[in-house]
Amino acid sequence: MIHEMKRDLVIIGGGPAGLSAAAAARQAGCEDVLLIERDRILGGILNQCIHDGFGLHRYGEALTGPEYAQRHIDEINDLNIETLMGTIVLSMDRERDLTVSSRKGYTRIHAGAVILAMGCRERTAGAISLPGTRPSGIYTAGAAQNFINLQNIMVGRHIVILGSGDIGLIMARRMTLEGARVEAVFEILPYASGLPRNIQQCLNDYDIPLHLSTSVIEVHGKDRLTGVTVAEIKNFKPLPGTERFVPCDTLLLSVGLIPENELSSEASVKLETRTSGAFVDDTFMTSVPGVFSCGNVLHVHDLVDHVSEEASMAGEFACKYLAGGSSRDAGPIDIEPNDGVRYVLPQQASGKSDFTLSLRVTEPSRNRAVWVRDGDRKVVRKKMVRLHPAEMVRVKIRKDKLENAKKLEVSVE
Repeated sequence: MIHEMKRDLVIIGGGPAGLSAAAAARQAGCEDVLLIERDRILGGILNQCIHDGFGLHRYGEALTGPEYAQRHIDEINDLNIETLMGTIVLSMDRERDLTVSSRKGYTRIHAGAVILAMGCRERTAGAISLPGTRPSGIYTAGAAQNFINLQNIMVGRHIVILGSGDIGLIMARRMTLEGARVEAVFEILPYASGLPRNIQQCLNDYDIPLHLSTSVIEVHGKDRLTGVTVAEIKNFKPLPGTERFVPCDTLLLSVGLIPENELSSEASVKLETRTSGAFVDDTFMTSVPGVFSCGNVLHVHDLVDHVSEEASMAGEFACKYLAGGSSRDAGPIDIEPNDGVRYVLPQQASGKSDFTLSLRVTEPSRNRAVWVRDGDRKVVRKKMVRLHPAEMVRVKIRKDKLENAKKLEVSVE
């Protein structure tokens, strides 16, 4: 038997994005909010992030992941927001009809509006076509973090880390603190992928070497990993003669994150190829009316504080939509990346309100400026001492600067 229910606002995902969106929607006046989480507890990935550094922007203090999550969970409880735990959303269509599954059975939910906040997942060995054998001892950095921090299981003693994403850097420090030897971090790009503070605090402070323009070209071992062959990389190809064998019993992969957009695709939500997230306007509404997206399912963030801020706005806009105060603009302003910019978000703006433009650059640089132009007209210029692909740039755009604008182009000059 399939149960039926209706809700004004359904939020999919109980991590920092979903929690922030739910609280903001309720505080904006939406009384009928349902938060769906597939895990048995709220908080998402924050529950396994026991290091501090969260909340510096939002709360003005350094919190651990569980502490940051608990502040949001307490807020949800104080607002008496309905939650469905241990519940998986199986399907969603353009009419915002959802089918969910739990131990209680199947339920069909019709939502007046939906906020997508499913987060992201890690790229695996298969996703990057890691060459060599398939022994035990190869983990994504997040999986290793879960084993050690939540399940008290040590994954190895002699570690190599492929990729310099933030999770990999943090796990280099974590493994060292647990008594393992971290041989090195190898990064295929000519610059580190993680935040500078993590390079300093997780590698330099522990004398863990970072080898740039270097990657694993072969995995060795039958039952358990015995080592990897690494080589210098140029134009994404190994340089002959630079190969060397590095003995290890564990390889951690920190090679990128992918937004969890399977449900979005099923509902015919338009996806942006550069971010692998939804194409949204300045209210975080996707191409499907009444469906909003925020957090790491929209684009991968480097700071959870920005996830919460973005999701709070999405919750408010979803509430306005339900009240009839938000609709697709008849003549939206397209926003596109140009020289030196990998992606921009949102990809459209109405021109009716101020908004924050988020972007990532293509390569590190110093003493440059981010330009936003409408044709030959300057909309905004933001001078930057330092630009890095690991750090998201945020630029405030005022609505008075968008009068009669046709298309915004964003570049680094």
